[in-house]
Amino acid sequence: MSVKELRFHGRGGQGAVLAAKMVASAAAKEGKCVGSFPMYGFERRGMPVVAFTRFDDEPIREKSQIYTPDCVVVVDPTLLGLPNLFDGLKPGGVLILNSTTPLAERPCANLELSGVVNATRIAVEEIGRDIPNTALVGALAAATGWFTLDSVLEGLTEYLEGDMLEKNIRNARRGYAEVEVQTWH
Repeated sequence: MSVKELRFHGRGGQGAVLAAKMVASAAAKEGKCVGSFPMYGFERRGMPVVAFTRFDDEPIREKSQIYTPDCVVVVDPTLLGLPNLFDGLKPGGVLILNSTTPLAERPCANLELSGVVNATRIAVEEIGRDIPNTALVGALAAATGWFTLDSVLEGLTEYLEGDMLEKNIRNARRGYAEVEVQTWH
């Protein structure tokens, strides 16, 4: 496998940074080398946040932001209209989107696969709050096959415990099961 680079777009408080770390943990559980870090603007709830994750079979030496992602994960669907959201997306790129509806049209020429899941609804039903990150990580695993759901669930134990762990396990399982995958040609 060649390096996979993911860029997460969300708003403060939605768990985009934690989602990036959870993906890194899932990949690490499968023996991959990983790197993950956030980029903050104003550090407060509701402000745009970008986080990055890389994983590969080889050691990760690159420490810069990800300018040419294989995948863009959009935690907040209002960010879908950002003019630079798909900048640098590699040909054959993937979009994982938290949305109530599938995409009506291909938003970027390099987009080949999209996975859409109503992660907000799932999170409210399972957790009781709009924190859709674990449902999106489950959806990412299902849509791409880059790591397994079992690795996602095992990785959650690094960040959560008790009742919150159980709720987020259900959240990730539902994201995995409920994602609608579209291919674009």
